[in-house]
Amino acid sequence: MDAMKRYTIAVRALCEFTAKTGDLDLRFTPSPTAQEGIAGHATVTARRGSNYQRELALAGDYGPLHVRGRADGYDGAAQRLEEIKTYRGDLARMPDNQRQLHWAQAKVYGHLLCASQALTQITLALVYFDVGSQKETMLQQEYSAAELKNYFELQCERFLQWAAQELAHRSARDAQLEQLAFPYAGFRPGQRELAAAMYTASKRGVCLLAQAPTGIGKSVGSLFPMLKAAAQQQTDKVFFLAAKTPGRQLALDAVQVIRASAALLPLRTLELVARDNACVHPELACHGESCPLARGFYDRLPAARQAALDVCLPAQQQRILDRQTLQDIALAHQICPYYLGSELARWCDVIVGDYNYYFDQSAMLHGLTVMNDWKVSVLVDEAHNMVSRARKMYSADMSHSSLRLLRKIAPEALKKPLDRVQRQWNQLVKEQQADYQAYAELPEKWLGALQTAASAISDYQNEHPTYNEPLLQEFYFNALQFTRLAESFGPHALFDIEKRAGRSSTHSDSTLCIRNIVPAPYLAPRFQLSHCSALFSATLSPWNYFHDLLGMPDNTAWVDVESPFVAEQLSVKVAAHISTRYQQRQQSLLPIAHLMGQQYAAQRGNYLAFFSSFDYMEKAAQTLAQHYPDIPQWSQTRRMDEAARVDFLARYTPDSCGIGFAVLGGAFGEGVDLPGARLIGAFVATLGLPQVNPVNEQIRQRMDSLFGAGYDYTYTYPGMQKVVQAAGRVIRTQTDRGTVYLIDDRFDRPELRALLPAWWHVA
Repeated sequence: MDAMKRYTIAVRALCEFTAKTGDLDLRFTPSPTAQEGIAGHATVTARRGSNYQRELALAGDYGPLHVRGRADGYDGAAQRLEEIKTYRGDLARMPDNQRQLHWAQAKVYGHLLCASQALTQITLALVYFDVGSQKETMLQQEYSAAELKNYFELQCERFLQWAAQELAHRSARDAQLEQLAFPYAGFRPGQRELAAAMYTASKRGVCLLAQAPTGIGKSVGSLFPMLKAAAQQQTDKVFFLAAKTPGRQLALDAVQVIRASAALLPLRTLELVARDNACVHPELACHGESCPLARGFYDRLPAARQAALDVCLPAQQQRILDRQTLQDIALAHQICPYYLGSELARWCDVIVGDYNYYFDQSAMLHGLTVMNDWKVSVLVDEAHNMVSRARKMYSADMSHSSLRLLRKIAPEALKKPLDRVQRQWNQLVKEQQADYQAYAELPEKWLGALQTAASAISDYQNEHPTYNEPLLQEFYFNALQFTRLAESFGPHALFDIEKRAGRSSTHSDSTLCIRNIVPAPYLAPRFQLSHCSALFSATLSPWNYFHDLLGMPDNTAWVDVESPFVAEQLSVKVAAHISTRYQQRQQSLLPIAHLMGQQYAAQRGNYLAFFSSFDYMEKAAQTLAQHYPDIPQWSQTRRMDEAARVDFLARYTPDSCGIGFAVLGGAFGEGVDLPGARLIGAFVATLGLPQVNPVNEQIRQRMDSLFGAGYDYTYTYPGMQKVVQAAGRVIRTQTDRGTVYLIDDRFDRPELRALLPAWWHVA
């Protein structure tokens, strides 16, 4: 057999493809956590005899198929192969199609074991372990080797046509990628340097931090070299991850540009969107008895899956599987668009989505990568957002007011465990004198009560599958997140309690929080799993800040791409006579208004003005309106929806004039592209420093102990990144001209000037 023609597939993936039928059923039936599942497997296997073999690696071939996996356990004395599954609640409520899938996996493992050890027959057992009661239920069945061989071959035959298609696709894809040429006649200034760094990182199999200025075409400049290297490096997938929707669209546009230049390139590209945005029937429950798109999902999936991949072919429409295309195909086959997208992630070459799809605790792309042993390259756009986003992924908080409300409406069976949580909570708050306090250790008694309550809720939901109370589900999921993070609590996180006045005079409120401040312990394994992860942004300086907090490998490469812009394009002025410190903000309003008025009079056009808070911004806008009523102005509002943001930016036309007021670090501080006369200047009336408060002071102390740079890591670097991002809205192309005012006397400090782009000349 030609090794290049062999198709490798995991046992689980094979069985999910060939043996899964019936409805999609996502009724809220709490399942064990990953840690509980691991512990459950360990408990079961520890009960077995000394001859018991655990995690038995098995593999076998059928034609071009190479099937591999690890069986949970084998008792040689009893000739019994066990497939262990953990669960909660009533086993009888497990859907039949899920049970059939478990038997399918056991049969395939049974054949692989019989073939490797020349067995003529074997006992297969499904061992269901209840993590609550710690009891096992064993279902056994005798099979001859011949029966299992026939079953294995039948599954392989069902998959072979698909495998042949996949092998042909991969061969054609790699052949075209080897010949892939840059999609434009030439590189933009700086773009070649970025692309070369990306290609070299992939070739060496290392991670990369790339600081590259806006306007050089980073999306194409990063995606092209990763695809070019994919054939040589035998990369299975490229994940392009973005912080916001506009970033995803830039990635999809880059794919279109690359494919338009390579007409024969069969590049399957998928956009992943959140379930809430993809759901066609949000008012219906996600199971076959409620939603028509869940009913018979797995029966109609094969045709929908084939139709989706057919539209990606060069001979056909060669479309991208974006949100709309995916929905059209799904509805044509009457299945759920979101879960069709999840299925297609297994078969696409480029997958575009949010950071959480690879870096979150239960990230889908990470799970698939592990299960299928994929070789992946990961591109992280606007990576300066990764620190704050990853911190949120690995933090959890719970509100006492939510618990009080839940206790009033909870079923009688849950009142006792919830009361215990409340008693322990009240004791913690009673013992705390200050409004805010951080603790070196987690409260064991409260955590124990929380775990008991979560288990009780899980059991209740299993016994009452139709019970649907959003408050209870929210509390349950928060409790799970809290207890999972408690298992890995360490110096990278804080545990704190904050007390504050409640909405009513009779109740105060408090919040308990596990607050991640250094995501490195969680992200480092994700970077190590990838063949190459490349993080890029216009503001990744200083590199050690991101290296330390994100857990980048020690051999991570670094490139600072030279800007295509020159100092003559941007007039950068420091208003050192003004202080925007909190104590001086009221006095700063009139000088800032005069500064804006004078600049506008000297050069009429469109400007953006950034402030540290809505309150400061609103007062500045009022002051400008009082003293310069002829200057048109518009402002960002709190909780602005998508339509309002579009209207805000629509004010910026080549022929308009005025000043738009916005909050630094908000919707208009990055990812906004207003070239030419649409934006000719910006006023940044703040250093962007996070607020000095008890939480940030705790973070500063921890950063000091971990990295010896507490103030810079907590305040200076995050603040200045926002400043540079905001100012970066002004110069977008090599023909742009503009002015930036940095309003605060501290901008004169050498250590802050060093954090500004090298091509700026500050007056």
